[in-house]
Amino acid sequence: MAFQFQLTSPFRRCLRCSTGRDSSYALSSRAFWASAIVRTEASTENIPSNLDIPPPGRLLDPNKVATPRLERRLLRETKQQPIGSRRRRAALQSTSNLPFEQLPYQCFQEARTLLLADRQDKLRQIDEERRRIAKVQATPAELCGGDYVKKGRLVRMQKYLEELKILADINDPVIKKRFEDGEGDKNRPIYRYLADRQWRQQRRLILMQRINQMHIVPDMVPYLDPTAEVRLFFGRRNVQPGDFVESQNSETPPRLSIQVFDRGERLVSIVVIDPDVPNVETDSFDSRCHFLAVNVPISPTSISVSLAKMSDDSHTIRPWLPPHAQKGSPYHRLVVFILEQKDGQRLDSQGLERMVEYQAAQFNIRSCMDKVHGKLTGIHLFRTKWDDGMAGVMQRADIAGADIELKRMKPEKLPYKKKNPERYR
Repeated sequence: MAFQFQLTSPFRRCLRCSTGRDSSYALSSRAFWASAIVRTEASTENIPSNLDIPPPGRLLDPNKVATPRLERRLLRETKQQPIGSRRRRAALQSTSNLPFEQLPYQCFQEARTLLLADRQDKLRQIDEERRRIAKVQATPAELCGGDYVKKGRLVRMQKYLEELKILADINDPVIKKRFEDGEGDKNRPIYRYLADRQWRQQRRLILMQRINQMHIVPDMVPYLDPTAEVRLFFGRRNVQPGDFVESQNSETPPRLSIQVFDRGERLVSIVVIDPDVPNVETDSFDSRCHFLAVNVPISPTSISVSLAKMSDDSHTIRPWLPPHAQKGSPYHRLVVFILEQKDGQRLDSQGLERMVEYQAAQFNIRSCMDKVHGKLTGIHLFRTKWDDGMAGVMQRADIAGADIELKRMKPEKLPYKKKNPERYR
């Protein structure tokens, strides 16, 4: 305790002079120690009182779950995703059920007044542009400089009209709220524009990265600029671009979600190709068609296409062939191409059937594009490799080669690198 007394005595004398007897008494009751003080008080978390946490037996509202724990519980119990952002859900839980456009905030209401005035101005410009388009359409082509000049002028005017439609609603907070909540109507240009912008900001960048990493360009196509979002589902699994899919899951045909961002219905062709089929005789790789269907109708609001249940209007030329890879071979890339048919014309399937039969082992996507006169608008890809269930999948699909294992051959050494046995005698 001598060490303790030598440290505390100077401090006690100073405090006795400044604060008096009570301070020195309080200081003497607690000495200096080298170890930290163990606090026994229980720490409490500051939980906001306005967030209502329901009991375990009550169902959760996807509009009002505001914590990660409640979001996981909602997904586990109801298989539903939370609606909107977490900040919006917390605001709905802590405020009364007022409509979004009637929130009692002065700055918000003043901003809405300015936005409504700007929207009225844009609507006036839209009406004026429509009258101009009707006037040009009624004017003879000779007075406009010919059919080519008239058609080009109408195309430019229609494009400007679509831009005005987007500018009229781009700043509306109600439009943005409905889009974030997933309630946007894809028949309206503003919701298609917002969906296209959201896709291009992240998901399209990831897709193009996977395409470049796996050398889809230029192995299969020389150039690629997708304009439609394609999603692939095996059961409940949303397959990301380039993911590995187990053989037992890919045995059944998948479901596609093809989201286009321009108005109107169109006919597309769906092609699934495996460009990594090993050819032992030529020591190279061949291409194989796993699925081919033409005359598939899609639109901005009709996006779901099940390869197992095609509509009567579409024609399946090649049914779904389960992806398979032999033991010892590298992984196989399965690429899904969406080809938009020219001018919405229906295709004759007889010529395509002959092409598939003739090019059974050397199916080329470029020749298919020339045959259907289609434009490549969407793409998706996944990978497969040998696993424990691959032999059973190949047996059920009557595919030969499940008992064959591929091995790499060691390259023959160059003559000047071969060892001379006479030197070691």
